[in-house]
Amino acid sequence: MVAKISAYEESRRKRMEENKKRMEALNLHKLSRALKISTPTKSSPMKRSKPRVVEKQVVVVRRSSRVANKPAPFFKEVVLDRVVIPRRISKARDLSNRVYATDEARAKAMEKAEKLQSDLGSDYPIFIKSMLQSHVTGGFWLGLPVDFCRRNLPRRDDVITLIDEEADEYQVIYLARKNGLSGGWKGFAVAHGLLDGDAVVFQLIKPTACKVVYIIRVNGSEQGNSL
Repeated sequence: MVAKISAYEESRRKRMEENKKRMEALNLHKLSRALKISTPTKSSPMKRSKPRVVEKQVVVVRRSSRVANKPAPFFKEVVLDRVVIPRRISKARDLSNRVYATDEARAKAMEKAEKLQSDLGSDYPIFIKSMLQSHVTGGFWLGLPVDFCRRNLPRRDDVITLIDEEADEYQVIYLARKNGLSGGWKGFAVAHGLLDGDAVVFQLIKPTACKVVYIIRVNGSEQGNSL
C-alpha cells in the first residue's frame, strides 16, 4: 500500500512541474497580472428618472341653463358665536323627612299582616311586602316575590291595576323580566302615605288586577279593604 501511494505522489509531482514549465513558456503569469492592472472596475450606470410633467387643462364648469348667464355667487365668511349648552344641575333629594322604622316595629307590622293573611283564605293568591325606603321615598321601585310572579302574573310587561279600600284604581307598569312594579307605583305610594316599615297585603283578583287588602302601619294602625 505504501509503495502505491509513493508512486502516485511521484507522478503527481512530475505533472505539476511540467504544467509549471508550460505556463512559464507561455508567459501566462505575466498575462494574468497585466489583465488585472489594465481592467478598471466599472460602476453600474444610474438610471435617470424623467421629470414628471403635469399637464394643466382649463375645464369649463357646467352650470344650469337657468343660472348660466347670472354672475357667480359670492360667499362671505361669517364667524358664529359658540353655542354653550347649560349643564343640567340635579337637585339633591331632601331626605330630612324620611322615617326609618326600627327592626322591632317592622317585625310587628309583618306579624300582624301575616295573621290577617291567614284569615283571608286561599281563594285568591296573596303576598305581603314590607316597605323599604327604596319603595316609598327613593327610586319608587317595588320588587315582587319571584315565585308569586312566575305562578300568577303575565310573562311579559303589562299594566296592573291596584285597587285600594276606596275602590280607587291606580294603573301601574309591571316589568316581567325584573319581577316588579315601576311607573305608577310612586303615585300609589304617595297617595297612601306609605312609610318605611309598613306592611302591605296584596291579593290578586284578576290576572292584571290586585286589591290592596290591608296596609299595616308601622306605628300600629291598620287600614283595610273589604272584598
